[in-house]
Amino acid sequence: MTRVTLDAIRHCLDGQIPGVIATCSRTGVPNGSYVSQVHYVDPLHVALSFQFFNKTRENVLENPVATIMVVDPDTAARYRVQAHYLRTEVAGPVFENMKAKLAGIASQTGMSGVFKLRGADIYRVTSVTAVANQTELPTPPRRSLLAAVRALAHSIQQSSELDELLNRTLAELEAQLGVRHAMIHWLDESGERLYLIASRGYSQSGVGSEIQLGQGVIGVAASARTSIRITHTTSEYTYSRAARESVRDTQLADRLEAELPAPGLSAPGSQLAAPIVARDRLLGVLYVEDAADSQFGYDEEDALVTIAQHLGLAAYMLEHSGEPDARKPHRAPRSSEPSGRAMAIRHYRADDTIFVDDAYLIKGVAGAILWKLLHTLVAEGRSEFTNRELRLDPTLGLPDLSSNLEARLILLKRRLAERCPELAIESTGRGRFRLRAARPVKLLDAD
Repeated sequence: MTRVTLDAIRHCLDGQIPGVIATCSRTGVPNGSYVSQVHYVDPLHVALSFQFFNKTRENVLENPVATIMVVDPDTAARYRVQAHYLRTEVAGPVFENMKAKLAGIASQTGMSGVFKLRGADIYRVTSVTAVANQTELPTPPRRSLLAAVRALAHSIQQSSELDELLNRTLAELEAQLGVRHAMIHWLDESGERLYLIASRGYSQSGVGSEIQLGQGVIGVAASARTSIRITHTTSEYTYSRAARESVRDTQLADRLEAELPAPGLSAPGSQLAAPIVARDRLLGVLYVEDAADSQFGYDEEDALVTIAQHLGLAAYMLEHSGEPDARKPHRAPRSSEPSGRAMAIRHYRADDTIFVDDAYLIKGVAGAILWKLLHTLVAEGRSEFTNRELRLDPTLGLPDLSSNLEARLILLKRRLAERCPELAIESTGRGRFRLRAARPVKLLDAD
């Protein structure tokens, strides 16, 4: 037997290859069972989920000694973890992290009423040994994640606006970590939903699509403020998409347009969500996924959580750095006059939904902002604006948080680019922008 540390085999604890736990009753009757995942706590402790009262739990309550066999998914090396049961936690960071992961899977698979964590069983690891005389496969090369995080952190700190910060983060995730599918969701003004503000690697950006807090992996990561990592394909993840598609052929199909479809892989094999937090305030969630299983291990989770922390701090600093020129801009001559058929832009007051030529564009706060800009453009002929004047406009009811306004403007800018390129928001400097209309505008206010 060769002794190793728990840190050295952390990647064996994900359950890519199910482990086996052996226990013994007080009277000496042994029992063995599979364990889907051994949760790494720290270099001296692991945790197992307590969902059902089974023979394993009965044994450790009588005789608190267990042996756990885990397997390296890359090399097939086997390790014996000798552990001593200490306690069951029903609160605290370990329990909340395990609960959040289980809740994320349950919510996404429609099993919220079944998958319930009753507690986190904490074990002290007394020894870890490699099984002797075993044949091991060559160890695959691993990327230097620390160097990648360092380069990424340096890059995103160069951003001068939130839009640039989000774009840089997603681009650097691909360049430095090879992550091709990623999204950033931002918390809305109500604090109850997240909306997609930026994505990379999908045929449709999905900007503006919403997720309730506590819904799916992303929503649970936000509500619990903890990272969630899933390493295996779960076919049930396609349930919500299939249900949505089935509605398209019914009389309810017209309601789908106001609920933008979110992008995402149809059957993700690996998922990782990390909350974006700054000074104890939730800003959003950074989410990555891959079609292949086991693409994100503990090290990748550490890296993404660190990146999310840098992103949150950078967004917070941009929010509190002030605007260099907050004066209301004077009317500026347009570079070209609108031409062609007028755009019929209809506004519904109930939820600030905007339709352009009978096609749904956007709703909510972003819709209210666009309606305000269009009214100013038509009534005053002014197309230049500042973030400050919008934030101080009482008719919009915006919270006094720069990041919310910045994020809504980014959302609006991207939705216009995708759905209505005849209207565009163009940055003219820090905290300043222009609304450009390529065609004349006809405003229609509806109840």
